[in-house]
Parts: sequence; C-alpha cells; structure tokens
Amino acid sequence: MTDVINQYIEQEEQRQLEMIGLIPSENHISPEVSEVLSSTLNSKYAEGYPGRRYYEGNQLVDKIENEARDRIKELFKVPYVNVQPYSGSPANSAIEFALLEPGDTLMGLALSGGGHLTHGHPRVTFSGKYFNSVQYQLDENARIDFKKLRELALEHKPKLIIVGTTAYPFILEFDKFREIADEVGAWLLADISHITGLIIAGEHPSPVPYADVIMSTTHKTFRGPRGAMIMVTDRGLERDSTLGGKIDMAIIPGLQGGPHNATTAGIAIAAAEAMKPEFKAYGQQVMTNAQALAKSLQDEGLKLVGDGTENHLMLIDLTPQGFGLGTQVAFAMDVAGMYANRNSIPHEPCSPFYPSGIRLGTPLVTTRGMKEAEMNQIAGWIAQVVEIVKDYELPQDRKDRSKFIKEFRENVRNDQRLLEIREEVIKLAKKFPLFVW
Repeated sequence: MTDVINQYIEQEEQRQLEMIGLIPSENHISPEVSEVLSSTLNSKYAEGYPGRRYYEGNQLVDKIENEARDRIKELFKVPYVNVQPYSGSPANSAIEFALLEPGDTLMGLALSGGGHLTHGHPRVTFSGKYFNSVQYQLDENARIDFKKLRELALEHKPKLIIVGTTAYPFILEFDKFREIADEVGAWLLADISHITGLIIAGEHPSPVPYADVIMSTTHKTFRGPRGAMIMVTDRGLERDSTLGGKIDMAIIPGLQGGPHNATTAGIAIAAAEAMKPEFKAYGQQVMTNAQALAKSLQDEGLKLVGDGTENHLMLIDLTPQGFGLGTQVAFAMDVAGMYANRNSIPHEPCSPFYPSGIRLGTPLVTTRGMKEAEMNQIAGWIAQVVEIVKDYELPQDRKDRSKFIKEFRENVRNDQRLLEIREEVIKLAKKFPLFVW
C-alpha cells in the first residue's frame, strides 16, 4: 500500500515538471546527488570531525567528508573548509559565533536593500539580537552606497563586515568592501550563497583574494544538496592561524550536533560536477538567460529595480502598475503555472508583508535546458499576468488587507485567462526534464 506521503512526493514531482520555477534560490540536483541523499549514510551518527569523532564506525564517513572538503578547497583555492553546516543561516551564525562576542558590532546590507536576515537584521534575528547591528543601504540607483557604508564603518568601527545578498541583482565589488574593512580593522565575511556557481563558472568576481571568511549554501547556483559550507582564505589564516579551529568549534559543540552525512556526500558529488566544463557552460547560460529575461520583461513594459541585472536574478518593480501588488502577482503567476516570490523593493512604499516587487531568477530554468527563446516566452506570460491582476490594488487601510487578499485569491484561483496561460506553460515545461547538463 502506497503511503500518502509517497503520493504527495509524486504529485510534487509532477508539479515541478509542469510548472516553471523562477525562484532564484531554487535549483534541481543531479540524479547522482539525489541518489546519495537517500543512501545508508543517513543511518550513521558522526559527531565531531574526521579522525576526531565521538562515535565509532566512521572510517568511511571520514573519507567522504575529507573528499568533500578537498574538492571545495580545489574549486576555490582556499586552505580551510567546513562542510558540516546544516544550512546557510546556521553557517552564518557559526561564523559570527567564532568571530564576535555578544554586543560586538557587525555590519550587513539591510533586508530592504536585498540583504539577508542573518546579516544583522535588527531585533528578530540571532545576529540582530546578540550583536550591535549596523545596516548599510543602497543609493538612488539601487546599488550599494559605498560612501555611506564607509561613513558608517568609520563611525561604528564594526568588528565584522558582511558582504552578501539575497535579492540584489548586481555585481558585488569585494575589493571595495576590503578597503573599508582594512580601514577599520574589521573581519570581512563574503556570503556568496546566491552566486557560488557563477563564481566557479567565471561569471562573477571571486571573493577569495579579498575576504577572510566565505560562506555559501550548496543548493542554489552550486546545484548541490541543501546544506552549506564555510571557507577560510589564506588572508584569514594570516590574520589568525587558529581561525579554522574556531569555526570548527562554533559548529560543534557551539551550534550543531552530528553532521548530515548524506548531505556531505552530495556536496562532494556536486563539487565534482562543478569542476566539469559543462558546469562552466551552465553558469554562462544562467547569465545569458537572466539578461534575456530582463530585456524581454522591459520590452513588455515592466520596470526592473536598478534597470536590469548583472547576475542570475532580477526584481520587478510593480509600483507603476499600482499599490502593493507583489502578493497578488506572485499568487496569480502560480495559478498561471509560474512560481516566483513576492519581494520588497528598495525604499518599499507599501509593506514588507505586502511588498511591491517580484523576485525572479534563471538558475532552475537553465538547469532544465531552457534558453533565450523560452525567456522571451516567459516574460510575455508574466506581463499578461500583471495586466490581468493590476487592478487588484492593496487597500490603504491595513486592517482591510488580510480580508482583501483572501477574497482576491478566491477570485483569481479559477480565472479563465490565467488557466489558459497555465495550459500553455504546461506544454512548454513538459518539453524540458528537471535536470540536464
């Protein structure tokens, strides 16, 4: 008898196959990575590190973890790697735990400017609660404002500066961050979770010459399992030769227990895949597709934050169409067979809970083999969706918003125009498997 969970999994696979995924933090793993994730490695406890486990029977697990670390070292030309973080947020927390004392000052890009919660978002996060968080912002062109960033750094003397984003469509200038960090004596952490695959493919500058510590998730453009890795550069070890050990201790016993061994194996396989010429071609196509999608969206009359993209993602600014439309457009896109996410735009005029933007990315559709022609088609469908729902503006009165969104969803869930687009989307999506080289 098939368990209902198995049925849900089959339905989810069908959903992914028939829909077009545009969330820039999502991707598909290879069959080889998928195979090890369901292996017997899940049955083994391995607290500690290779050669230093608290449990016996880890001789082969040690070899797997060492291989994963060695492959990442080779990919990035770094002397230290830890592949045990469960995900990006615990990894960033571990780095902060290793480098800072409670109350120390850190600086990160504000969430409203495309930063991440773990980069010091005030009050509600670990990084914003236990450290003195100073957030830097964007300029009028939606780029990082280095002049004001430097002024803030000189004023507050942070012990750690974080360069990293989650909704920032432009190149990260690591050299400029390094200059400011050196001026105030700060550690520099590069969170490259979104752009790891682009860096490996040579499509984005590397932080290795500039950062002391580098963190990345392994499931976005790296195209591996859901985990994370921490790297220390030669520069970081020159400043503190014990830095690798401090991060190891921050992971366990500081924050985590036993590593997820199957994930470690998946990271090792993904790293081997990233060394292949096909991966470089993949990274190049991600960028080509992003440029094509951005141009096609603009040709359709949609506004992009910062007027385009320099990486794998972009933000549609829906303010020309109406007030607080992000939630409505994201839901309507899903009805129409394309899933993205609502997102705040810089200087958000509405609310982070009911934002004015849509965040789109090309890693997942590129993994499926889609190219420029498909990007043009997708942009046309998105423009149609926006046109269909643009009159569903968010109420100005906050107390009316929850009821409005509920009624909106009921109204558009069976909208015939959206369902017609969905049928077209299904026809296109079924031509592309979930993973190709």
